[in-house]
Amino acid sequence: MLRARDFRQQAWDKKKGKWGLLAAITLIYSLIIGACGALSMIYVGGILLLIITGPLTLGYTVISLNVMRGRDKEISIEKLFCGLKQFSRSFVLYITNALLIFAWSLLFVIPGIIKTFSYALSYHILWDNPEMSANEARKKSMELMKGNKWRLFCLELSFIGWVLLSIVTFGILTFWIMPYQQAAISAFYISLLPEQPAQNETATESQPADVYENYSDGPNE
Repeated sequence: MLRARDFRQQAWDKKKGKWGLLAAITLIYSLIIGACGALSMIYVGGILLLIITGPLTLGYTVISLNVMRGRDKEISIEKLFCGLKQFSRSFVLYITNALLIFAWSLLFVIPGIIKTFSYALSYHILWDNPEMSANEARKKSMELMKGNKWRLFCLELSFIGWVLLSIVTFGILTFWIMPYQQAAISAFYISLLPEQPAQNETATESQPADVYENYSDGPNE
């Protein structure tokens, strides 16, 4: 079974030659989210933040998936906004995930954290399965994460050294660490997928492979 260091190594290898571009994409992503967050003190900023976070998160996820799948031609600043083409699904996914995590957190902090990891792969699944609704993507994430939440927790915890180092650099290093971490999470997601026919490996971004064609539904959490 692959461990955290294996996913980090996969991400490191795939990111060679792309560090600068991915840092620039992360900077733009952070500036947009940060600007809306700063304006959240007024209604317009808060509403805008709710509207764009889902699509931008989907776009950022797509970029990390393209990195790990070796689709170098599909890694660009423009791809950050590809989630806008699936606005309704990504918006609903963001809102429902946030509300459910908040509701579970009201019971206690730990249930909220558990649900955060249960839903962690929702955007990956949403993109790979364009026929799925936001609710279906979240349920598939819950299925994939059964028995794997601790592994993902360990993967994210393994970046603690990098996070501490980014603090020393006043957050500047974050623009390189964040895409590295997201690529490792995408590697983790890909490792959980069922075996696929060879032709699916060449699926284009406009027509992602149906990675759950042979995946049987299990009971929901």
